[in-house]
Amino acid sequence: MVTEIKKKEEDIDRSPFHGLWTLTNRELKKWYKAPVILLLSIIQPILWIALFGKAMNLQALFSGTTISIPGLNIPKEIIDQIGQEILKQTFGTTDYFSYLAAGMLSFITLFTSMQSGMSMVWDRRLGVLDRLLTTPVSRSSIIISKVLSSVIRSLVQATIVLIVAVLLGMSFYPGINIFDFLGAYAALFLMSFGLSSLFLMIAIRASSWQSQMAVMNLVNLPLLFTSNAFYPINSMPSWLKPIAEINPLTYSNAVIRGMLLGIQTNLIIDFTYLIIFATVLSIAGIILSWKYISS
Repeated sequence: MVTEIKKKEEDIDRSPFHGLWTLTNRELKKWYKAPVILLLSIIQPILWIALFGKAMNLQALFSGTTISIPGLNIPKEIIDQIGQEILKQTFGTTDYFSYLAAGMLSFITLFTSMQSGMSMVWDRRLGVLDRLLTTPVSRSSIIISKVLSSVIRSLVQATIVLIVAVLLGMSFYPGINIFDFLGAYAALFLMSFGLSSLFLMIAIRASSWQSQMAVMNLVNLPLLFTSNAFYPINSMPSWLKPIAEINPLTYSNAVIRGMLLGIQTNLIIDFTYLIIFATVLSIAGIILSWKYISS
């Protein structure tokens, strides 16, 4: 451990950017050198897609159904048309599986971003953080390196989930191009950057790994279910709508569905919110690191 840290010090001395990448790569090594961790981290969203997504086959509620009323038979073709129109008006698409799969990309990003704070907790507990603070590297570089590693992991895992979703039947809107994918990944990048900064700020003030885990478990599902991951905001009760409208997952999901599925959304508002979210929280994380991280 001492030899490794000394090598990090030599690398950090070369330039601030080289030092930032050295610390980022150190965080990434914990991940890509342990493929089991990668596998376990993507199992949950894949299960959501494969089990919940396929079980919630809303199209089947209308497909092939004939309504019989005394003196009146409504053909199944008419029922299918009505059902397709209901799905279109509710979700913006007739394919609910694709709607849900797009939301799972934000979910895996949320789940991975939450883990960023645990790295800070363990570095402090094992004495690695104190050793880093004796090097020329700035406190802001320590924070940003952990955020960047979390963002990279999030995007890689989201890509794996996207591939699995396509294999299971997710479809894109006709005419999709490379810029649509870049826009979707830009939204995931901004959301991950902001959430990673948020959980690192919590970790800076956490007294133990138990308290950090408690916070993660507290906000995990509430963030997911108060977003539009499963249903659009218009279908939510009135008391839940204001919460969903400030949830960053809502805006990330809106961009992804707009870019990949062609669902109408205001991309300017969505991206503006995500940019402000990522910028404010990253700046706050850097300020807190100068105030509370000390040797």
